[in-house]
Amino acid sequence: MIRTALSLFVLLLSAAWLQADDRPNILWITIEDWSPDLSCYGTKGIQTPHVDQLAAEGIRYERAFTTAPVCSASRSAMMTGFHQNYIGAQQHRTDDKKPLPYGIRPVPHLFADAGYFTCLMSSKTDCNFLPDSRKELFQGRDWKERKPGQPFFARISFGGTHRPWKRDPQRPIEIEDVELPPYYADTPFIRRDWANGLEQMQLVDREVGAILKRLKDDGLAENTIVFFIGDHGRCHIRGKQFLYDEGTRIPMIMRWPGKVQPGQVSDDLVYSIDICATILEAAAIKPPVALHGASLFSREVQERKYIFTARDKMDDTHDAMRAIRSQTHKLILNLMPERAYCQFSFYKEGSYPPLAEMNVLNLEGKLTPEQSAFMASSKPPVELFDLKKDPYEVHNVADDPAYAAVKAEMLAELEQWRTEVIHDQGVTAEFRALEAFPKSCPTATVGQWVQEHSSEYDFNQLGVPGWYPTRTLEEWRKVKTLWEPYVFRGPEEKAARPAIPSTKKPSSRGKASR
Repeated sequence: MIRTALSLFVLLLSAAWLQADDRPNILWITIEDWSPDLSCYGTKGIQTPHVDQLAAEGIRYERAFTTAPVCSASRSAMMTGFHQNYIGAQQHRTDDKKPLPYGIRPVPHLFADAGYFTCLMSSKTDCNFLPDSRKELFQGRDWKERKPGQPFFARISFGGTHRPWKRDPQRPIEIEDVELPPYYADTPFIRRDWANGLEQMQLVDREVGAILKRLKDDGLAENTIVFFIGDHGRCHIRGKQFLYDEGTRIPMIMRWPGKVQPGQVSDDLVYSIDICATILEAAAIKPPVALHGASLFSREVQERKYIFTARDKMDDTHDAMRAIRSQTHKLILNLMPERAYCQFSFYKEGSYPPLAEMNVLNLEGKLTPEQSAFMASSKPPVELFDLKKDPYEVHNVADDPAYAAVKAEMLAELEQWRTEVIHDQGVTAEFRALEAFPKSCPTATVGQWVQEHSSEYDFNQLGVPGWYPTRTLEEWRKVKTLWEPYVFRGPEEKAARPAIPSTKKPSSRGKASR
């Protein structure tokens, strides 16, 4: 572990040298749905030479986290520098989007006001607030559109790591070469799916290499701050949408030639929204409202004791969780413990092959205790993990008297954050929908029942029922069989992605709310 000394890390950002024509450019690269599964982070099986080189030329953050484990909420936070709950952007796929509150403005607007050219070099904005379109948030599509000598703020996303994944014919990865976390069953099916994801990241690494080469070829690399991050954690069963490290820990790398010494590794607890504060400081831009994020060059970050994350609605799947993490412990507060972790999700059941394998093994009674805990029909109200002894967060010590003091302190700090920082609205009775549906699922799959009753219930308002399991064992076996040819396809083999039954959202959404 190398902790960066303040004397080597802090920059003297004085107005004397921050003249309009020599302010640094900003290139912010985001990849989707990906944890630090890169060779520079020590992941087995994968090779990501371009991202590795970027890390070698700058600083790599070992403990970087997003504020939310899903794209629209996390991107809303990153577009503003504020926690998504504070700005009313916490509900994934918000239908009735509202303008930003409290005088808060999107970061690209702050850069544009300061004379920067702003551009989004990919298509996705995915913000749960207004304005939310590319044209409203950015001035153009490419840094080449700027005026001569004008500094630029450019963002680009590479979406390949979002499922579905392509295989890498240049460097296929054997299933024996990968390492699975202990909360997933170690089967050839899950290993192959895991390796397929790593191969897709290798493809994205080449895209990252191409944009960095272009930056250099255009003569811009020496005066450009480059950030590389993931928008949230990996798209696996226990990752995306959940507040375990698999869902919230992200890769974060910064390069700033001449200002940040190369080859550094930081163990500071940092947020994705810290990037907003850092680049505004570097450009000598003062936001009208103090951000929730802090400059990565600040003592505040180096002395940060806790980071906080939150999860709310995911499409039509209702749940709510809050988490606090230190260097040594993680506490998750489940606001809807009556819901299963793996309650029905149109998206996950139609996109995640390992979900079928894990459900089959669970219903057959073949999972270990560490694996079956996530397949339970309800959640404990509080989860507490000793990260030094249990880095994979599989042994809940919330009820262990030895951790009573840690639990009490973290709960108090979390409550203070919820009350004073994000003004947490919690969970309403309507959102919880305890009495809205029949007590148990009348059909073989939850998705089938939802499709058949879309004219009777407003699932957009109530969410889908929390019945669990979401399919019978027979139905899950059918789903796994459908996935097998696709998961086990060869590196250059074309195989159609299967359509999983009962995972298509109803085209007609009812207005009733029983």
